[in-house]
Amino acid sequence: MNWSASKIQGSNAQDIAGSIETALRNGELHAGDALPAVRHLATQLGVNPNTVAAAYARLRDAGRLVTSGRRGTRVAGEAAYIPAAYVVPDGLRDLAGGQVDAALLAHLRAGSWSKLLQQPLALGASTGELSDDEELLAIAGEWLGSQGIPGDCVGIFSSTLDTIERALRQHARPGDRVAMEDPGWPPLLALLRSLRLRAVPLSMDAQGLQVPADGMLAGCAAVILTPRAHNPTGTAIRPDRWRALRRQLRACPNTLVVFNDYWGLLSGTPLVCAGALPPNWLYVMSLGKPLGPEMRVCIATGVPDLVVGMRAHFALGPRKVSLWLQRFAALLWRQAARGKGRGSFAHMQSAYAARRRALAVELLGQGVAMAGGDAAHADTEGLHLWIPVPDELTAVQAMASRGWAVQAGSPMVLASAPAIRISVGAVDRRDARRLAGDLAAAVRLQARAVF
Repeated sequence: MNWSASKIQGSNAQDIAGSIETALRNGELHAGDALPAVRHLATQLGVNPNTVAAAYARLRDAGRLVTSGRRGTRVAGEAAYIPAAYVVPDGLRDLAGGQVDAALLAHLRAGSWSKLLQQPLALGASTGELSDDEELLAIAGEWLGSQGIPGDCVGIFSSTLDTIERALRQHARPGDRVAMEDPGWPPLLALLRSLRLRAVPLSMDAQGLQVPADGMLAGCAAVILTPRAHNPTGTAIRPDRWRALRRQLRACPNTLVVFNDYWGLLSGTPLVCAGALPPNWLYVMSLGKPLGPEMRVCIATGVPDLVVGMRAHFALGPRKVSLWLQRFAALLWRQAARGKGRGSFAHMQSAYAARRRALAVELLGQGVAMAGGDAAHADTEGLHLWIPVPDELTAVQAMASRGWAVQAGSPMVLASAPAIRISVGAVDRRDARRLAGDLAAAVRLQARAVF
C-alpha cells in the first residue's frame, strides 16, 4: 500500500480533501509526491470512486494537486511568482520599468511643510486604532463625487495590490476563477497565482477590452478591469462595450468587479462605469502615479460589506496607513489639484500625453503598429505603449544593442500574441524620432533558428 494512502481518511469528499490538506501542512506530503489512484483509494476507504475523484478535483481547483496523464495525481509545487524587481543593465535607458518622471511630481511648498511638521506624531488615540485622516477622506470624497462614483464607504489602504488582495481574500477562495485583461498588469498575475486563483483572460483589441462570450463571466468569482489608461495598451473601456459587459454582469450579481483606476487623477477620459455600476463592485485608486511611487496610499470604495471586511482584515495586519503619510498625501493632493503649472496634475497629464503623442506619430510614420490603434489620436493615455513584434527576445535584444531597455510582453500575457511594452516616463519628446526608428528596426527583425 502506498504510504500516503494509509494517512488519508474520510467518508466524503470534504473529509478526504481535508485529510490530504492536513498531510500537506504537516509536511508528510511534499511537492511531486504521488497520490493513490482514485479506485485504489476508494477501495481502501470503502467509498464510491466518484467521492475520491471529487476530493481530488477540489484540491486541484485549489492548486494543491496536479494531474498529468500517466503520471497520475501528484502534489503541486509552490505557486509561481513573477520577480518583483527588474534590473536594467548599466548603460541602457530605462523604458521598461514603468516609473513616472520624478521631475514632474509635486513638491510641498515651504509653508505646507511647516504645517505638516507641526502635527504631533501621536496622531491616534492609541497605536492600534484603525483611523483614516479626515482631510484625505474629504478630498477623496470630492474626487469620487466628481467622477460619479459613490463614496458612502471609503477605506484607505497601502497600495493597489494590497487593496485588491484584501478584496479577493474577502470574496474568493482558492480554485476560483478571476477574469482579467490580457495583456495585463504583471503583479496582478503573480497575486492570483499566489492566492491559487485561476486567471481567465479577457481579450483586448485595437479599441480596448472586448466583450466576453455569453456565460464566460458566470463562473468567475471576480473580474478585475482597468477603466482607463490600461497597462500596457493605454486604452479605455468604450461606453458601448461597458454597457454590453454590464448587461452580462447583471446576471452574475455575486461576481465582484474591481475597477483599478490607477491613472485616475491624471486621466482626461470620462469614467465609463460611473452611474452604471454592477451589483457587486469595488473602485480602487492608488496615489503612486500622481504623487510618486513612495506614496503608499490607496483609496477604495465599493459595496459597504466588502469594504468593511477589508478594513477589518487590514486592521489585523498593518492596522492602518500612517496618519502622517495620509496627511502628507492630502497636502500634496490639494496642491497638485490647483493650477496648471509644473507639479500640478494638469501639467503631468499634458506632459505624458505629449510624449505619447510624439512617439506615436513617429511610430506611425515608420509603419509600426500599436495596440490601441492610432495612439496619436485615439482615446489612449498613461505611461505605456504596447508594440506587437514577431519575437520578443529578438526585439528586446535589438533595442538593448541601441541603448534602450524595453519590457518583453510575456510576463503580462495569458494568451496574447508576442509584444513589447514601452514606458514614456523616461522619454523626452526630443527622443521620439530616434526611438521610433530603433523600434521600427527591432520590430522588423525575425528570430533565426540556430543549428
